[in-house]
Amino acid sequence: MFRTALRNVLAHKARLLMTVLAVMLGVAFVSGTLVFTSTISDAYQKSSQKGYDKVDVAVQPRHQDGDDGRPGETPRLSQDLLDRAAKVPGAASATGSVNGFAAIADKHGKLIGEGFSSSGANYYPGTGGKDARYPMKSGRAPQGSGEIALDAKTAERAGYKVGDTVRISVDGPVLPQKITGIFTTDDGAVSAGGSLALFDTPTAQKLYGKPGEFSQIDVKAAAGTSQAALKSAVDKVLPKDAKSVTGKELADDEAKIIAQSMDGMRTSLLVFAGISLFVGIFIIANTFTMLVAQRTKELALMRAVGASRRQITRSVLIEAFVVGAVAGIAGLIAGIGIGAGLRSLISSTGNSIPDGPLVIAPNTVLVSLVVGIVVTMLAAWLPGRRAAKIPPVAAMNSVHAVATTKSLVVRNSIGGAITALGAAVVLTASSSTMLGLGAAVVLIGIFVLTPLLSRPVIAAWAPLLRLFGMPGKLARQNAVRNPRRTAATASALMIGLTLITGLTVIAGSVQKAIDKMATESLKADYVVSMASMTPLSPDVEKKLAAHPDVTATSPMRQSPARIDGDRHQLLRGVNGKDIARLTKLDFTSGSFAVSGDKVVIDDALSRTNHWKTGSSFDVTFEDGKKGRLTVAGVYKGNDLMRGIMVDNRTLTPHLSEVNDNQVMVKTKNGAGEAVKDSLRKALGDNPAIQIQTKQDISDGISRMINLLLNMLYGLLAMAVVVAVLGVINTLAMSVFERQQEIGMLRAIGLDRKGIKRMVRLESLVISLFGGVMGVGLGVFFGWAAGDLIRKGLSTYELVLPWGRMGLFLLLAAVVGVLAALWPARRAAKLNMLSAIKAE
Repeated sequence: MFRTALRNVLAHKARLLMTVLAVMLGVAFVSGTLVFTSTISDAYQKSSQKGYDKVDVAVQPRHQDGDDGRPGETPRLSQDLLDRAAKVPGAASATGSVNGFAAIADKHGKLIGEGFSSSGANYYPGTGGKDARYPMKSGRAPQGSGEIALDAKTAERAGYKVGDTVRISVDGPVLPQKITGIFTTDDGAVSAGGSLALFDTPTAQKLYGKPGEFSQIDVKAAAGTSQAALKSAVDKVLPKDAKSVTGKELADDEAKIIAQSMDGMRTSLLVFAGISLFVGIFIIANTFTMLVAQRTKELALMRAVGASRRQITRSVLIEAFVVGAVAGIAGLIAGIGIGAGLRSLISSTGNSIPDGPLVIAPNTVLVSLVVGIVVTMLAAWLPGRRAAKIPPVAAMNSVHAVATTKSLVVRNSIGGAITALGAAVVLTASSSTMLGLGAAVVLIGIFVLTPLLSRPVIAAWAPLLRLFGMPGKLARQNAVRNPRRTAATASALMIGLTLITGLTVIAGSVQKAIDKMATESLKADYVVSMASMTPLSPDVEKKLAAHPDVTATSPMRQSPARIDGDRHQLLRGVNGKDIARLTKLDFTSGSFAVSGDKVVIDDALSRTNHWKTGSSFDVTFEDGKKGRLTVAGVYKGNDLMRGIMVDNRTLTPHLSEVNDNQVMVKTKNGAGEAVKDSLRKALGDNPAIQIQTKQDISDGISRMINLLLNMLYGLLAMAVVVAVLGVINTLAMSVFERQQEIGMLRAIGLDRKGIKRMVRLESLVISLFGGVMGVGLGVFFGWAAGDLIRKGLSTYELVLPWGRMGLFLLLAAVVGVLAALWPARRAAKLNMLSAIKAE
C-alpha cells in the first residue's frame, strides 16, 4: 500500500501541484511571520543590551502615593545622592541621566523621523571630561545653553555638521541651537531610526526637570566587583523614594518588553496565516475528493483483491503526508524569503531597524513542517474515509458515487443547526472574543449549507447565462451538477471576501462616527498640539491668545486628584471664560458654567457617582490641598470630551508643572490656510507643533484607519490567492473528469470557442456565488459588531460602502475569469476522438 500511495503521488504530479501551492502559501505565511518577528526581536534585544553595557547598577525613582490622600509625585534624584553613589565600595564612577522629548527640524523645517522616537538627554562629563556613553566623532560636547551635540545617524540623514544651527523644540517654543559635536551611540531608539540631541547637564535639567536633579543615576562597577555586590552597596545609601536595579535586570526587562511587543505582532500575523491555511483546507479536501472519485474503480479493485478499508484510508493519508511534507519544506524556504523581504521593506520605508542576522529558530522549521503535514492530512482524511466506505461492487459499476438524498438531508440539518447556533452567539456577543467565535461557527455552518444554497443562487444567474446560448446553459448545469464540489470551491473565496467586507464595513462606520463626533463636539477652528503627543508649554497658548486673528483660546490641562478621599480621577482644566465658545456639548442638565469651584461632568460619571446638577464632592488636588467642587452641569461625554472639567484658574495653582495637552483656538474668519499659516509663523514655524482643523483631525484618523485597512487587505490577499488556486484546481479536475463529455459536445457541433466560453462561465458563476455569499456575510458581521463598538463610540452607526462592495463582487468575477484561462484552454485543446474514448 505504501508503494501504491507513492506511485499515485508521482502519477498525479500535475493535479497535485495546485494543492502543494495552496499549502505552501499558508506555510510560507506562518514561517515568514516567525522568521520576521524573531529577526526583529533579536535585533532590538541585542541593540538594547548594548545600551546597558556601561550600566552595572541603575538608581531610579520609586513611585508611591503620599500620605493623607495626597496623590503621589514623581520623585527626582539629587546631586547629593549621585555623589554618595559614586563613593560606595566597588563603584568606579556614577553618571546622572536626564532625558525627554526633543523634536529636531531638518534644513527644510520638517520634523526629522517620528515624533515618538525623537529624544533629548544630557552629556555628563566624567573622567577626563568625557561621557563614555557618547563618544565624540567630531567636535566637542555642549558646554552651555544654545549648544547641542547630535547623533551621527541623524546628522547624516539631515546633512548637518559641526557649526550648523539647528531648530529644536522640547515643549513648544523653538530653540535655535548650535551643533558643537557629532557623536556615536548604541542607543536602540537611534539604531531604529530615532534621533538624539545632547544638552549640557544644567540645560537638560532645566528643560526636563528641576535644577540639580536627575531621572536616573547609572553606577559603573570597579574591576572585580559584581553587579549584585555593587547593588547591595548602593542600596545602603538610597533614600526610601529611590530603588536600585542591576544592568542585567534592566536588559532582561527590556528584552521581555520587546518580546511581548513582538508577540502581539506575531499573533496578528499568524491569525491571517491561519485564515489562509483554513481556506487551503477546502482546496486540499476538494482535490483529494476528486482524486479519489477518479480512482474509484482502482480502489474498488484493491478492495476486491484483499485490501481493507483501513489500508485504503491509509494509502490516501500517505499521499497527503508526502504532499504536506513537500509543501512544508517549500513553504519554509519561501517563508525565509518573505521574512527577509519584510525586513527590507520596512527599512525601505524609512522605518529603520537595528542591524542583525536573519534568525531561523529551530521551532520555525518544526512548526512549518508540522503545519504543512498536519493540515494536508486533516483535509485528506475525510475523502480517504469516504473512499474506503464505497462497496467494491458498486464502485466497479460506477465511476461516480452519487451522494444519497439522506446524506444531503443530514448535512443540511447539521449545517442549519450550526449556523443558527453561531448566529445566536454573534447576536448576543458581549465581547469581541465571543463575536469572533460566533462568526467562525457561522462560517462553518454556512460551509456545510453551501451545497443547498448553491442551487438557488446559481439559478438566479440563469437569465443572464441564456444570453450566451448553449455554452451558458451548460455552464449553469455544470456548476450545480456537483453541489458539494461547487460549495467547497466557492467557500474558499467566500471566507476571504467575508473578512474583507466585514472589516471595510466596520472601518467605514467608525470613520463616519469620528467625523460626526468631531463635528458635533467642537466649535473651535483649530486644535494645537505636539506631534509627539507630549505636553505643550503654556507659552504656546499665550502666543496664540495674543494673535490678532484669535478671538478665544482654551488650553486643556490634566491633573491627578482624589475624589471623596479615595477614588482616583483626572481633572481636566479649561478656560472657563471661553470654553463654551470652543466646544459644542449636549447638556442633559445644567449649563457650561465653569468657574471657581463650579465644574461640569460627563453623564457616565453622573451615573457612576449618583451626581447631578447641584451635587458637591470633596477633592484632594495634586499638591495635597483639599477643596470642594460643585456640579454646574452634566453633558454627554465622548472620546474627545469627557471627565470633570474645571477652570484653569482654580486648577493651575495646584499643579507641580504647568503643561497643556492641547490648545483649542477660535479665529475671526474661521478655518483657512492663510490663518493656519499665520498661526504657524506666530509659533516660530515649529516642526513639532501641529495645527489641525476639525477636518484635519478626522482626516488624520481616516488615514490611520485606511493604512490599517490596506495592511489587512494585503494580509487577506494571501487567502484570496489561495482561493484562486482552488478555483483553477477545481476546474482543471472537472475538465479531466469530463473529457468524454467534452469530446461528445465537440462531436455534435460545439466549437472550441464554445467550450472555452462554457468553462469560463462555469468559473464565473462559481466565483460570483462565493462573492455574493462573502459580501452578504461580511455585512452581517459588520452590522453585528456595531453593538459592541457603540458601547465605546456613541456616535457609531452602520455605513454600507456600496462602491467597495461592488468592487469586491467585481474582484470575484475577475477571479473567476482569470482562474478559468488555463482550464478552458486545456479543455478546448482536447482531441475529440481521444476524449470520447477516455474513461
